[in-house]
Amino acid sequence: MTAPLSFDAVIIGSGAAGLTAALMLARTMKVAVLSKGDLNAGSTTWAQGGIAAVLEPGDTFESHINDTMIAGAGLNNLQTVEFVVENAPRAIARLAELGVPFNPDETGNERWHLTREGGHSARRIVHVDDATGWSVQEALEKAARAEPNLTLLPDMVAIDLITGRHSPTAEDDERQVWGVYAYNRHTRKVDTITGKATVLATGGAGRTYLFSTAPRGATGDGIAMAWRAGSRVSNMEFMQFHPTCLYNLEVKNFLITEAVRGEGGLLKLPPGVEGGGERFMPRFDERGELAPRDIVARAIDHEIKRLGLDYVHLDISHESERFIEHHFPTILKKLAGLGIDMTTQPIPVVPAQHYTCGGVMVDRDGRTDLPGLYAAGEVTQSGLHGANRLASNSLLECLVYGESAAAHILETRADLVTPPDIRPWDESRVRDPDEEVVVQHNWREIRRFMWDYVGIVRTNKRLERAAHRIDMLKAEVEEYYGNFRVSGDLIELRNLVTVADLIVQSAQERPESRGLHYNADCTHTLPVASDTVLVP
Repeated sequence: MTAPLSFDAVIIGSGAAGLTAALMLARTMKVAVLSKGDLNAGSTTWAQGGIAAVLEPGDTFESHINDTMIAGAGLNNLQTVEFVVENAPRAIARLAELGVPFNPDETGNERWHLTREGGHSARRIVHVDDATGWSVQEALEKAARAEPNLTLLPDMVAIDLITGRHSPTAEDDERQVWGVYAYNRHTRKVDTITGKATVLATGGAGRTYLFSTAPRGATGDGIAMAWRAGSRVSNMEFMQFHPTCLYNLEVKNFLITEAVRGEGGLLKLPPGVEGGGERFMPRFDERGELAPRDIVARAIDHEIKRLGLDYVHLDISHESERFIEHHFPTILKKLAGLGIDMTTQPIPVVPAQHYTCGGVMVDRDGRTDLPGLYAAGEVTQSGLHGANRLASNSLLECLVYGESAAAHILETRADLVTPPDIRPWDESRVRDPDEEVVVQHNWREIRRFMWDYVGIVRTNKRLERAAHRIDMLKAEVEEYYGNFRVSGDLIELRNLVTVADLIVQSAQERPESRGLHYNADCTHTLPVASDTVLVP
């Protein structure tokens, strides 16, 4: 029996939110950071566009706040938006201090080059070419590896939060969180990892859908674990679909950044159909290609269905070759390897699930409903995004809330509760799985019906069909989970079923269309916006 690994704080997730919190805590505390794969396998690394912040003369906090509120369809928490926007410049400065090489401004008027993306009324996106997330992740990882108080634990798949229910001696609230049980991919055993404070930074639930720009590990683990432990979850119906994912049968999930449209890229119908070669976005929104993502995604979906297309075109070939090479070197190289020259040819694109706007409810300090449990980043519903995330506000939220959660842990350190004795993981009544194909089949089934029934456009009947399938799968997965030893795939399947259920429940409880949630049976928007809150 392996002895528990004990730390002051346990961070579950090694992206921007997790590492930001860990670096701040590790100055004075013993910290562990868990990643279920490589440290850089999360969504942060995949982020292309950049980070939004007011950095240019003439731009204002009020403008950034207003743009965020408009994109969020009135469902944002104003105080949260103000908090994040006002802390954005400081977050960017910290990254620069860590060595993130943001693109310099070529005119010499500003420190960094700022681009503009859909929904923003000004240029305020600081970036590193078209691979900002990779540079941010690299800088944070480098700093983390140099921190002696920080232990990095890759290939650890979180199973469930450790609470008072898992202690034979705990006398306090059974909802108190003291770390996590995690499956060690190397030993194929379950480790007990305890801490006085636990931070969920596990990212979103994009892999609930068949087509997604999210990394392989985005299976809603933190949301599902928090829900099972007793935390409220909110606004799960708001799944953002990025308008422009590359359409290619050989390469899946390659995102064409919002910045391509921000720098003049145009959406057009492909040749050979009615209106072929012409722009279509002006018919849907006066802002054209710079409309918020939900509007652009629905417009593309509408044209694809109306004309029976596989894709539409995103064209920036009217810009110079030098301009494209300078702004989008990563995309240019990737497409060239697939036989597409974006300097002379349009890019075939389709919408794909991109971001989870709902999640575990947190306050300004990143606190959840559960004592000892904090959360930051895409796993949360902080009030920042509302019904639709504004472009490039995601990494920003990770940075601001990662620090906010860490700051509160440090401020209340004297009050943190030392973990009691924790029961080790019990495998005495399970056996090795006999048919792994069951796990893979159920995974594929979830992703397919979620795409078909709970996608960009929904109906009451589609939601009912999805709920019916989820009920059957929940029973099947729980039976399998209860009888066989855990594996990485089984843990993720269990979480996928849970988050799919939360998404459908939330969608059924919203009697309107707002932001990312569009129901063809109730296309009106209610005069008063309210969150969808699910209580365990």
